[in-house]
Amino acid sequence: MKLSSKYSWLVLVISLPTENATPRMRIWRALKSLGCAALRDGVYLLPDRVETKNLFEKLAEETIQANGYARLLPVVHSKKKEADEFVALFDRSADYLELTSEMDRFKSSMAGLQVAELRRSLKTLRRNFEAISGIDYFPGPTREQTAKALERLDSEALALISPDEPRPVPGKIERLRREDYQGRVWATRQRPWIDRLASAWLIKRFIDPKARLIWLRKPSDCPAHAVGFDFDGAEFTHVGGQITFEVLLASFGLEEDRGLSRLAVLTHYLDVGGAPVPEASGLETMMSGAQLKFPGDDDFLAEAMRTLDLFYAAFSETRAEHGPKLRPAPPQNIPVDA
Repeated sequence: MKLSSKYSWLVLVISLPTENATPRMRIWRALKSLGCAALRDGVYLLPDRVETKNLFEKLAEETIQANGYARLLPVVHSKKKEADEFVALFDRSADYLELTSEMDRFKSSMAGLQVAELRRSLKTLRRNFEAISGIDYFPGPTREQTAKALERLDSEALALISPDEPRPVPGKIERLRREDYQGRVWATRQRPWIDRLASAWLIKRFIDPKARLIWLRKPSDCPAHAVGFDFDGAEFTHVGGQITFEVLLASFGLEEDRGLSRLAVLTHYLDVGGAPVPEASGLETMMSGAQLKFPGDDDFLAEAMRTLDLFYAAFSETRAEHGPKLRPAPPQNIPVDA
């Protein structure tokens, strides 16, 4: 019986001179960060995949450059029982359990923390989860359970950070015609963050290029003629597990656009948590910097628009392979009413 390719392995055998501790420590740290299983001193195991092979080859080259010995060997099991013993070496359940304990401690104390501490702690927990899941080569139910627990914790902490965030409503998202939403006034809460910024960008670039935006001190200030978004009672807000950006995508039939769908995943993660997204840290840093540099909501949005244009362009660079896609309206000055 031929076993699945998941039972193919790479073994890296290395030996380094003892007189130079620097390369030994550097290579040891790299092996640890990869989540290798140590079969014995100097013998390390990883599943045979393109990315792991490339990383092992680089470490082998570095070892040889440091006057050491390195040999990369493929291993294929003929018996499933033996292969399962290797798989068990990569069980991350204990790591997820430890992270869950950290999350429980944070949850019990977060009511007394300042906003900056809440954000910092959430970032640390997300980063720790990403580190574990990044070397979880055989993910199972424990990873999924931890991811869901982290998403719930994200939501609870964000409710403390932004108590005016909209609460999800049940229901089906109705498909709408963009022609009915041209030249409208769109209103959302002041001091916008990622979902409101991305939603405003989406409105200006794809839904209503001539939209006028106004910022509300509180939702009840929304004019009767305005299209509200991202607050309780707004025409467009969170529905079920979808944030406002995702609801706008679905409402106007934009969810098939590759760049927009990738932005939706990124925005969802930064707004309410969930599955980690590689680009999240970069976008969050850029938005945080823009918010500090441009304290006014109008100027902050204008800078965010430029940033999101770049992310959309990067996310859409292969759209020709996926058939015709919608093109955004050309960048323009953004009329915003205070």
